[in-house]
Amino acid sequence: MQKPSYIPLILLLVVAVLGVLPGFNGVPTQIVTEGINSGDTAWMLVATALVLLMTPGLAYFYGGMVNNKNVISTMLQSFVAMGVISIIWVVVGFSLAFGSSIGGFVGNPMDHFMFKGVLDGKPWSLAASIPLVVFAFFQLKFAVITPALVTGSMAERINFKSYVLFMILFSLFVYAPLAHMTWHPDGFLFKLGVLDFAGGTVVHMSAGWAALAGALYLKRRKSHLEASYFPPANIPFVLLGTGLLWFGWFGFNAGSAVGATPLAASAFATTNTAAAAAGLAWVLFDAAKGKKVSALGFCIGAVVGLVAITPAAGFVTVPTAIFIGTIGAMVSNYIAHLRSKSTLDDTLDVFPCHGVGGMVGMVMTGIFASKGVNSAVVDEGLAFGQTTLFINHMIALVAVSVFAFVMSYVLLKVTDLILPLRVTEEDEKVGLDVSQHDEYLIEA
Repeated sequence: MQKPSYIPLILLLVVAVLGVLPGFNGVPTQIVTEGINSGDTAWMLVATALVLLMTPGLAYFYGGMVNNKNVISTMLQSFVAMGVISIIWVVVGFSLAFGSSIGGFVGNPMDHFMFKGVLDGKPWSLAASIPLVVFAFFQLKFAVITPALVTGSMAERINFKSYVLFMILFSLFVYAPLAHMTWHPDGFLFKLGVLDFAGGTVVHMSAGWAALAGALYLKRRKSHLEASYFPPANIPFVLLGTGLLWFGWFGFNAGSAVGATPLAASAFATTNTAAAAAGLAWVLFDAAKGKKVSALGFCIGAVVGLVAITPAAGFVTVPTAIFIGTIGAMVSNYIAHLRSKSTLDDTLDVFPCHGVGGMVGMVMTGIFASKGVNSAVVDEGLAFGQTTLFINHMIALVAVSVFAFVMSYVLLKVTDLILPLRVTEEDEKVGLDVSQHDEYLIEA
């Protein structure tokens, strides 16, 4: 038994009671139906469910790669995000991300506090054919998976309670501001002309830089210091997780067209093509270095391809997606190799795969974005003889990287002052499944 902890339960009860009080219970006055398209709404409901499926997919993907003492704890870190962030989003997260702009950097937290005006609100200006609540919940699923992505860098040594606190802080102070800056019409990066179709900047770069901050702050695992090798617990889990991620990513990218449109079909096609090219590129790059083709390699490569195409999915052609997936996989593979030769203990290579993959995608968007694919493109990419978009993307790349890394490091420090981030040496030795959750994996 551990020492009783009442504060988290009390906080949840406060929110629960608030949710039934007059003025906070979100009872709509009149639901908006004008302009709502049933086909677009149906597709976006499906896309929202597909994006949620990615988080369990990530749990299997990460869970299969850690050693067998930490499978359950690693998977739970993804699953608990579905619970925690869902509540945070309803209370204040959606408002911080998509409320009226405060200086172009964050939304007004009171605009949609406790989902005020969401059920009966006018549709989002850039998603005018679907109910606001559908848009809000589609965006929620992005907010859920982002902190879950970070966990791979700190796997096998992070205190579960501390992780939950960090996840909340990260969502409020890193994710929501980046979502606002990038996707809100009054956001700083949006006004700069930065294109991020489905979250290369908001999701993958922010998670990648937070992962790097976490790996540096928590320092190396004992097994890493001793150069001990523990094989992945379950490669079939990784294969299953990859399949779920690939499947769910169609909602992630094609859903970001916010309608059942030709643009959604184009994003759907580029998504699949980039993943296929990247999975092949990763194992072929390994083979060129004298390694055997591996299931793990193909899976990691495919996910990197999905990451790299995410910001570009609705702005580039299908053949271009082959190039983006191939280059993204080769660059991430090389950076992961360099990381493995260093003292940096990013357990599951989150920064090389998501951080670097997201940055490659951002650069590629600045090169290949085309008006022919998406009429919303004002300045075309470098490949079409224009420089404005590319330069703006380079500025944004630096700004987002600094913001995400510095803020994440500060939040890790704050979290550590409240709850120790790192488990004890004994807990690490026993494994987090038992030490954090009193559960363990039964092997056949």
